[in-house]
Amino acid sequence: MRITAIRDVVAPIKSDIANAWIDFSTMTVSVVAVVTDLVVDGRPVVGLGFNSNGRYAPQGLLRERFIPRLLAAAPEDIQGEDGLIDPHRAWAAMMKNEKPGGHGERSVAVGVLDMALWDALAKAKGVPLWRLLADRYRGGDADARAWVYAAGGYYYPGKGLDALKDEMRSYLDRGYSTVKMKVGLVPLEEDIARIEAVLSVLGGDGSRLCVDVNGRFTLEEAIRFGRAVAPYGLRWYEEPVDPLDCLAHAALATTYDGSLATGENLFSHQDARNLIRHGGLRPDRDILQFDPALSYGLVEYLRTLEVLRSHGWSPRRCVPHGGHQFALNIAVGLGLGGNESYPDVFAPFGGFADAVPVEDSRVAMPDVPGIGFEAKNALYAVMRPLERE
Repeated sequence: MRITAIRDVVAPIKSDIANAWIDFSTMTVSVVAVVTDLVVDGRPVVGLGFNSNGRYAPQGLLRERFIPRLLAAAPEDIQGEDGLIDPHRAWAAMMKNEKPGGHGERSVAVGVLDMALWDALAKAKGVPLWRLLADRYRGGDADARAWVYAAGGYYYPGKGLDALKDEMRSYLDRGYSTVKMKVGLVPLEEDIARIEAVLSVLGGDGSRLCVDVNGRFTLEEAIRFGRAVAPYGLRWYEEPVDPLDCLAHAALATTYDGSLATGENLFSHQDARNLIRHGGLRPDRDILQFDPALSYGLVEYLRTLEVLRSHGWSPRRCVPHGGHQFALNIAVGLGLGGNESYPDVFAPFGGFADAVPVEDSRVAMPDVPGIGFEAKNALYAVMRPLERE
């Protein structure tokens, strides 16, 4: 199995929404297709991938460094013993001559290609990625369904409390029982009113609501906000301070007894290890949101899971950011705690296969070879031109 071409394109996912830190008026993603010479069922195997929302398309890095390195690698250097492309060996080829540290935008570029390589490998074997992962790493034990929650509640021009409640009702109508909303952009009193509006839709059950600050608060602001929302018993309080400020996380954890969630903006197993060592997080209640599509891909995510295990953390405490099918396959195949979902935003990259219903915030996986992009029509329409070029 050899790579014959790698194609990429930049796709827009711009919208008028905003969180506490950024708006999405110019947001983009990179989409790649890794074309191989292996033919299955009369068609060449093509692996497809893209990066999660929140980080812009890394096209320059892809074209200048990582795609050329992958194409230049000797076929035998990136193949496994079965003759198929081995994502671990391909990862090593892509990272050749890269210094340690600096886990920023390059992790996104490598993650895009890593996603496509795992998609190609699973297609070559004729199995869904979740099945491949369960067989390889869990003795065949795959979760029957994955827990998912609906992420929304963004700030939007002219969007008042009634519109916010209507949005959350629409998620409940589509089978979600747990939802997430953005906070931190407006004064505390306004956010409390927004939270109480959403809780009124959820029957007052705070365990069905997550709130996300996107790293906006200082420690003092995070403590003040935490004290204000503590009586609601929220599912979790997400990314309250800067994601790299471990000391602030540790200090907040001494004052907030509820669940904290963070990690979506940490992109390596080394960063994850620092968070676990120094961030004061608690393995009995807190949530880790490392996104494999942004953090060098699944090859690196496996290293991150090993770091967590060595420090007493269960994979069930991991609920990846991103709301994409790649992380959903990983959650089911590797036994994570669940996955984010974007029912309405970042289309067509958010959400799952078209025929997959959400029932009580849980989804089952389709039996589609690879990651399953072909079962999501709007997304596959973006990818298909690269596949057939």
